[in-house]
Parts: sequence; structure tokens; C-alpha cells
Amino acid sequence: MFAAVARTHYVCLDCRVSYKQGHDPRRARVCPRCTRPLIHAGSAFEAPPRRDVAAWRTLAVLLHAGVAFHKSCCDGPGYRPRNLREVRQRLRWARRNDAPVADALTRCDLP
Repeated sequence: MFAAVARTHYVCLDCRVSYKQGHDPRRARVCPRCTRPLIHAGSAFEAPPRRDVAAWRTLAVLLHAGVAFHKSCCDGPGYRPRNLREVRQRLRWARRNDAPVADALTRCDLP
């Protein structure tokens, strides 16, 4: 028998698409449209509409900072900024407080 492989989302930021595939960290994923590498976004990821360029820009900042959308025990992935204004606010806070960008982007409330 074959063991079930957990399926998770992979994203191409250039094409603004996501694909749900089995997760294998040893295997590189490429976009079938442009052949660029896909980014592992996590199992709780929900892609914004393709035409929503601002949401995809926000997503690009999150993914490049190492923030993914993984499920926790009972909840979803936790807080994630929804627009570029929130991203800019959190990046400014991280610079002022010498905090890691990924931590600033995932904090529920800024002090």
C-alpha cells in the first residue's frame, strides 16, 4: 500500500496562480505555465483572485519574508496582513524596533 501524502499549496507569484500538490521537500516544483520555481505557501493558503494585483503584491512580501500559511492544531495560520498599507506599517515597525520582518508581519497587534 502507498502512504497518503499531505497535499499543500504551491504558488507562482509571476503567473498569480496556486496549485495543490503532495508535499515532498526533496522535490523542486516548477510552474507549468512559466517554468519558474513554485513557492510553498502551506496547507491553509487561499489564493486571492488573479486580477487582484495588490493582494498578490502583499502575498509576495509575506512569502519572500518566509511567512507561510500552515494550519495549527485547531486554528488557521494566524494573523496575516491583508493589504499593502498593513504590510508597510509592519515593515516600518520592524525597522524601528530592530525586529525580524517575519515576526512583525505575523503579529496580531503592534505595540
